[in-house]
Amino acid sequence: MRFHLSAAFLITRATAFQLMTSTNIARGAATRLAAVAIESPFGSWESPITSKAITAGSVNIGNLNICENDLYWTEGRPKESGRNVLCRYAPDADGKSDRDAVDVSPADTNIRTLVHEYGGRALVFGKSRDEIYFSNFQDQQICKLFDNQKMSSITQPDGRFRYADGVLSANGDYMYCVREDHDKPAPKDVVNEIVSIKLSDGTMKVLATGNDFYAAPRLSSDNKKLVYITWNHPNMPWDASKLYVVDLEEDESVSNISNDHELIAGADDDTSVMQPLWHPSGDLFYISDQDGYWNIYKTGYDEASIIPMKTDLGGPSPGWVLGQQGFDFLPDGRLVAQYEKAGKSIMLIATVTGDGPASDVEEYGMEDGLPMKFNSVIGTESNDFYFMGGSPSTPKSVYKWNLEKKNPAEIIACSSKSSFPDSVVSIPKQIEFPTTLGTAFGYFYPPKNDRYKSTGGEKPPLLVKAHGGPTSCAGTDFNPKIQFWTSRGFAVLDVDYGGSTGYGREYRRRLRDSWGIVDIDDVCAGAKSLVEQGLVDGERLCIDGGSAGGYTTLGALAFRDVFKAGCSLYGIGDLTALAGDTHKFESRYLDGLVGPYPEKQEIYEERSPIESVDTLNCPILLLQGKEDKVVPPNQAIKMHEALLKKNIPTCLKIYEGEEHGFRKAENIEDALDTELAFYGRVFEIDVPDAIQIDIDNM
Repeated sequence: MRFHLSAAFLITRATAFQLMTSTNIARGAATRLAAVAIESPFGSWESPITSKAITAGSVNIGNLNICENDLYWTEGRPKESGRNVLCRYAPDADGKSDRDAVDVSPADTNIRTLVHEYGGRALVFGKSRDEIYFSNFQDQQICKLFDNQKMSSITQPDGRFRYADGVLSANGDYMYCVREDHDKPAPKDVVNEIVSIKLSDGTMKVLATGNDFYAAPRLSSDNKKLVYITWNHPNMPWDASKLYVVDLEEDESVSNISNDHELIAGADDDTSVMQPLWHPSGDLFYISDQDGYWNIYKTGYDEASIIPMKTDLGGPSPGWVLGQQGFDFLPDGRLVAQYEKAGKSIMLIATVTGDGPASDVEEYGMEDGLPMKFNSVIGTESNDFYFMGGSPSTPKSVYKWNLEKKNPAEIIACSSKSSFPDSVVSIPKQIEFPTTLGTAFGYFYPPKNDRYKSTGGEKPPLLVKAHGGPTSCAGTDFNPKIQFWTSRGFAVLDVDYGGSTGYGREYRRRLRDSWGIVDIDDVCAGAKSLVEQGLVDGERLCIDGGSAGGYTTLGALAFRDVFKAGCSLYGIGDLTALAGDTHKFESRYLDGLVGPYPEKQEIYEERSPIESVDTLNCPILLLQGKEDKVVPPNQAIKMHEALLKKNIPTCLKIYEGEEHGFRKAENIEDALDTELAFYGRVFEIDVPDAIQIDIDNM
C-alpha cells in the first residue's frame, strides 16, 4: 500500500519571492519588505508556495542512463496527466526544454508498466540508440523506440501480458524480463514469470516459473547465465526472497521450474535478498539482510558482507518497484554505492576483486562537493559521476560531479522551474522519541516564513504525516507538499514509525502482526512528545497519510484520543475488505502485518477503523482516486457513509481518472487546497484565499 506521489514536485532554491520581478530593484524591495515581520496567527500566513506553484513547470525526473555517451532520463509531467517521457540531455539543441533536454519518446506515449501495479524499470537500454525499448502504458506492450520520436511494437497488444525489469542480450537479439499474465484477471490467478523475448518477431520463452513473484533478471557478462529474485505468498520481498541462477546454454530439456534451478541465497526462508548484479569479472553480487541490515554480498565469499555496515543499503524503500539498484560497478571494476548517515547521503567506492572482502574503501560526502542527498549513481571512464540529488531546500535535480576534482556538484537539470526564497523553506531536524517498543524516529519541520511572526504566546498547529507502505520510510528530500504547510504556519512531523525501512531488519519487523498498533502508537507518541516540549499546540493536532498511511491516520483517529482532525488519502478503513479486494502483489501482505485471513478475521475487524466508528469523534477528510486498484474507492465510500451516520463532520472527494496516488496537476492542487481549507474550518483559522468546500455534518 505504498503510494507514489505523481511527481516529487520539488521547488528550486532562489533568492526572491515568486511575486517579485527579476530586476535588482525589485529584489531590493523584497528584502526591505521581508525585514518587517507581520504579526499573524499560525496557519493564516500567506505563502508563495501555492498548490499551482507546486505543479507549475514541475516534473519527476528519474531513470538516469547513459547510452552512446548521451545522458537520458524520464520526466513524469503532471501537466500532461502524469505522462512519463524519455528525454535526452541536449543543451545545444533547438527546441530544448527548460532542463536543456529534448523529448525522445513520441508525444502520445506514456512510458510506464503496471506489473505489480506499482511498475518500475519500464525502459531497457542496449549499447546504442537503436536499442532502446519501453513498456507502453496504453496497452502494456514492449515497443522499440527510434531517435526520431517513432516507435514500433515488439509484442502483441492482446491485453493479456505486462512486462517490466528487462535486460538485453549482448548481441541485442533478446530481452529477458518479468512477464505478468492477466489472462485470468483475478489476483489469485495472475501469473508472474521470467521470459526471454526474441526482438525480431516477439517470440517468447518461459525461463523461470512456478513461484508467485519474480524480479531482477540479470545476465552475466558472458551472457551464459541468468540470475533472478523470486518469492512466494505470504511473503513480501523485504520479508523473505531467494536468488536463483539458470544456465542459458543448457539444452531445451532443462526445467524452467525455479525449484530446479541453482539456489544462491535465501535458503532459510527468512532472509530478504535483492538487487543482484554481475561484476565484469563474472562474480555475482547482491544485497541481503542476513546479518540484520541490507548489505552487499558476493558469491564465493560466504563469511559476511564484503562491506559490513550497520545501516541499510539498496535505497530508501527497496522492493516496492522493479529495477531498483542501490549499487553499481564503475568502468574500472570498482563498486560504487550510496547509503544514509545522519540524514545525509554518503558515496562509497571500493575495490571488490579478489576472494576476500572489499578493499580500498573510500567515502565521499558534502565536504567533497556532493549534495546533501543523492542516489542513482552512474560513473564514467573520465571519473565524471551523474546522479539524482537535492536537499531539504534544494529540489531533486540531475547532478554532475568529478571524483578527481571534487568541486561542488553541478546541476544539469532541475525538476522545477518555480522559485521560492530560503525565507519560506523549513529545514527538518531528525528527532527520536520514546514509544511503546523503545525509540521511534521522525523529521520535525518547524513553521518557517520570515514575513510573519506569531501572535502572543501562541503555539503552532501540528500536522503529523504517516508515510505509505507501511514498509517504507520518510525522507529529507525537499518536499513542497510539506513546505506548503510550514510556510503557512503549521509545524509538520514526518514519522518513521516502527516497521519503516532504513533502520535495519529488527526495526522493520516491529510491524509483524502489529500493524494498527505499533504504527499508531508511534505517530501518537511523536505528536505528544512535541507537545510536551512546548513546540506545538496540543489542541490543534491533525494527521494525514496516503494508502497505508491513510490506514494509520484513520486508526489513530478511531483508536486514540490524540488528534483533533485528519485526512486520509486513498487510505484503508476496512481491513477485511482489503484482504479480499486488492491486487496480487499485496493480496497476502496483511498475513504478515495482521495475520492470516480468514483465520484471524476477529483481529481484522478489531483493527478496522470502520468497525470502530463509535469511538470516532473528530472531523475526517477523505480523498480518493476513482480508478484505484490497490485501495479501491469502496474503502473511502464505506468510511464516508459510516461517518455520515454518526453525524461526524466529514468530506469525501473522488477524483476521476486517478489511480493509487494523484498524478494530474489539477487533482494534486485540489487535494492540497481542500485539506488546507478543511483544517481552516475545523481549527477556525482564517486561511487566506481558502477554497470553498462542503463539509457534511458541520
